[in-house]
Amino acid sequence: MNCGDANLDTLLVRFTNKKEREILEQYADLYAILKTTEKLERAYVRDGISAKEYELACEKLIGQFRTLWDTVRSSVPDVEQFMATYNMQCPMAAKRLIHSGMPATIEHNVRPARDSTASTAIAVAETVQHFITAMDSLKLNMVAVDQIYPLLSDLVQAMMKVSTLPPDMNGKKSVRSWMSKLHGMPASHELKDDDVRQLLFDLESAYNEFMANLPR
Repeated sequence: MNCGDANLDTLLVRFTNKKEREILEQYADLYAILKTTEKLERAYVRDGISAKEYELACEKLIGQFRTLWDTVRSSVPDVEQFMATYNMQCPMAAKRLIHSGMPATIEHNVRPARDSTASTAIAVAETVQHFITAMDSLKLNMVAVDQIYPLLSDLVQAMMKVSTLPPDMNGKKSVRSWMSKLHGMPASHELKDDDVRQLLFDLESAYNEFMANLPR
């Protein structure tokens, strides 16, 4: 059965079991999110949408994908296999939703920078606060994916507003790498002690590098 070619309403009436119908509707939602993300990525690559509009839309789709996948993960453990089963040609969506977990503007550090001194000062203060919040949360044993991931996302976005930072700063790469790693885990998954220790070390290293790169 190819869900991409059949009419959803026709498929739904074949199922009398409410649970089966709900599962099929979830599959249809997943299919739609993948297709929409593919179109968004292509629009961004072709300059058909601004970086700001792209980022807002992409973050929304990533959030929807994460929420839905946590629901259907037991029946769809491999999203790429789901895409192959239904003949979905969405390589850019796979990269964004499955492997990266963040908009291209954040992943490749191409967000529009704020140039004014006042804006930079605000961004620095926000970044410091996000560093402290993330590290304190780990020390308080907030180690579930759905607790850590939003904190790292806020941190990365704050750092990217600081226009004086070098684009190839190791701390940025490290935090983005952790985001991608967490993105592939269930929301309820809790990091093991070794991972928590490593993440805390990486955050402290990134914080020290961040402070060292601020204008004197």
